[in-house]
Amino acid sequence: MSAPTVLPIEVDTFLDYLWLEHGLSQHTRDSYHNDLKQLQRWLGQPSLLGLTAEKLHEYLAYRYQRGLSARATARCLSCLRRFYQWALQEKLIRKDPTLNIESPKLGKSLPKSISEADIERLLEAPNLSTPLGFRDRTMLELLYACGLRISELIAIELHHINLRQGVVKVLGKGSKERLVPMGEEAADWLMRYCETVRDDLLKGQRSDIVFASQRGQPMTRQTFWHRIKQYAQRAGISTIISPHTLRHAFATHLLNHGADLRAVQMLLGHSNVSTTTIYTHIAQVRLQALHQRHHPRA
Repeated sequence: MSAPTVLPIEVDTFLDYLWLEHGLSQHTRDSYHNDLKQLQRWLGQPSLLGLTAEKLHEYLAYRYQRGLSARATARCLSCLRRFYQWALQEKLIRKDPTLNIESPKLGKSLPKSISEADIERLLEAPNLSTPLGFRDRTMLELLYACGLRISELIAIELHHINLRQGVVKVLGKGSKERLVPMGEEAADWLMRYCETVRDDLLKGQRSDIVFASQRGQPMTRQTFWHRIKQYAQRAGISTIISPHTLRHAFATHLLNHGADLRAVQMLLGHSNVSTTTIYTHIAQVRLQALHQRHHPRA
């Protein structure tokens, strides 16, 4: 049976519901869309409403046989749970096939971080003689100084910035707003970028977006991810990094220098402090290394 090419209308209705009622981000929406599309292709039929618990078990086994990670399957199962719970509420199905399905067991993975020395080399990698290099240096400075998600960074508009107070207003997950201090260094880079480079990138177009591509369009997550990868190679950093690595480094370095965990939670925009506690494991590793290196009885 040939794989269907278009998802049924109930999927779009479901995703619109999550977006309107729960503030679903575009990134999560795209992930859910892909998860549902993969299930549809496996089923070989347009509708997802006829899925049974037995078929779902077969699909999860298929994902395991393909070597897909437990984390990716857990996210997929979370998407399916929300979809079929919604379908049950809308009376599109009579029974939720995910009801007694257990999620894969996940180990507690530590976020990747890099040293302060590596951060300095990364920040110095862009070529400041070009508009793109100056823009990238400014974006890197803000990512690290504020601990932003890349989606939050590229969405910043001029009216979100208060250089006099040194803060930027960020729209995080679930459309939650927070004010984040920039620090003098990042604020200075941002001021110089807006005064000297931004208009050149916009090419005369009127826009509130702060960070524009070389075509004058808003930056994308994928574009900046590739540029960070290039800068890491140029800086001689062997660790594979992404924009999120700088967010992890922001949290880890704050804790290493004695910051309060709840303050870091607020800066990161985590709704629950338990999400932030994972960074204490990284800080603890560093403390143990310092103890072993410097304590006379280590």
